[in-house]
Amino acid sequence: MSAVPDGKKLVRSPSGLRMVPENGAFNSPFSLDEPQWVPDKECPRCMQCDTKFDFITRKHHCRRCGRCFCDKCCSKKVALPRMCFVDPVRQCGECSLISQKEVEFYDKQLKVLTAGGTFLVTVGSSEKSETMACRLSNNHRYLFLDGESHFEVELSRISSMQVLTEGSTPGGGLSRATGMLLQYKPPGSQDAQQLRMEAADDKRIASAWLAAMHKAAKLLYESRDQ
Repeated sequence: MSAVPDGKKLVRSPSGLRMVPENGAFNSPFSLDEPQWVPDKECPRCMQCDTKFDFITRKHHCRRCGRCFCDKCCSKKVALPRMCFVDPVRQCGECSLISQKEVEFYDKQLKVLTAGGTFLVTVGSSEKSETMACRLSNNHRYLFLDGESHFEVELSRISSMQVLTEGSTPGGGLSRATGMLLQYKPPGSQDAQQLRMEAADDKRIASAWLAAMHKAAKLLYESRDQ
């Protein structure tokens, strides 16, 4: 284990080299824990094709799900940023497809979220809206909202998220995201607060930000259900 200067450390696990926060409490809310590997003695056959393992047909563990597979069923090495692996790691066919989609989120959508967008923000039952720049923090743990006032929403305290849309067509055409309703619990409170965000100024940028946030919500809920 060796420390690196930006508040993270390199850790070598049976699955590969990982770069994780020095303090585990500062993990990204999108992160996943490494799975427990299925013990070798409990998997005499490939858990996908049922091929029997022997001296020639070796067993491999998928780094995402921890199950046992033969080389044919677990041959792909795909990046797995949600587990903080430095290099692509071996995954089964099903998990590799999921990870490939998540790589796109990390490469594209996270950049959109940290760049931010401009919204008309209404807090609770207030009739007053404020134009605010909203962006995801670099550690992915907070939404920063800046206008005449400033406040932060911790992603882990968001209980529900609904994207508001317009422009849907009877034929099933794509609708455009125009806003978002968040329910969250402010620090020190057990009562949920509502936050309404509606696109302002450059609606194209705001719509892209909202679409990215919708994808982020799916990963966020998956991490909680782990």
